[in-house]
Amino acid sequence: MSEKRLSKAIDTLKESGVRITPQRHAVLEYLLNSMVHPTADEIYKALEDKFPNMSVATVYNNLRVLREIGLVRELTYGDSSSRFDCDMSDHYHVICDSCGKIVDFHYPPLDEVESLAEQVTGFEVSHHRMEIYGKCGECQGKATAKH
Repeated sequence: MSEKRLSKAIDTLKESGVRITPQRHAVLEYLLNSMVHPTADEIYKALEDKFPNMSVATVYNNLRVLREIGLVRELTYGDSSSRFDCDMSDHYHVICDSCGKIVDFHYPPLDEVESLAEQVTGFEVSHHRMEIYGKCGECQGKATAKH
């Protein structure tokens, strides 16, 4: 992760008037370094040694603040717990049906779909989300090994 992204995120926090507590800084830094779209529990477990007094509620509160100021995206898929993503660029997610792993997939934004949806329905479209499901390489390997 580039220090540039972290310092830019810190600047955004300052501009928003949000206090930069050590815990908030750690949650943000962890998310910026994470390529796996962690859950709040995973973030909590990863930072537990560094912040033994921090609760899961603190992690959730920090994620809420980061989401509200636009630094973090909350991903909700089905009934599983929310996952968090610091990559705010237009991108999509490929999700493993077996283990739940989420991988970023970049594709030019599907703007035509939004404008077509507006024309056909009369809605004012604010955004869209696309999810692609399948089995990741690891889970395919496990399935092959069983047979």
